[in-house]
Amino acid sequence: MRRMLAALAVVGALAACGRAEEAPPAAPLETVVPVEETAAAGETAPPTASAVDPCALVSKAEAEALAGLKMQDAVRAPESCSYTTPPTGTTGQVEVYIGDGAKKQYDIELQLGHELAPLSGAGDEAYTYVDGLTVYVNKGGVWTSLHLVRIDDPAKFRARLEELARTMSTRY
Repeated sequence: MRRMLAALAVVGALAACGRAEEAPPAAPLETVVPVEETAAAGETAPPTASAVDPCALVSKAEAEALAGLKMQDAVRAPESCSYTTPPTGTTGQVEVYIGDGAKKQYDIELQLGHELAPLSGAGDEAYTYVDGLTVYVNKGGVWTSLHLVRIDDPAKFRARLEELARTMSTRY
């Protein structure tokens, strides 16, 4: 979406300047580059965020086990996946983000001065938000975040959240 908006802005700026040049077509939002094209012979390149389905990182059953609640089917977006509880009953949500959005969330936590603790066994580096229920994982330069929304004591869910983050980081 950002690429498309940027391309439209360029076309608009060129038109405003009175130029008749055409901007190149916008790249598709999700471009999957085959591994063999991204790596040297005999090596495997890490995937890009756009090549990873965020809903493949956490299943509905895993989201339900994490939240301790029945969840609706996943709602997909290009760089996120959300599982929510039915509208009647206890509120809960499991959110998975991958790519620039996940990295931005992590950066905002740091800017706000929130306490993040290192989490071992997940990706190349991982951090858990001490006062909340979010884990940030960097693996091969691709950031993910796993966030649980529950109106309950975070301590009840922390171990499950951290274990699911470790599992999630093995899937990309």
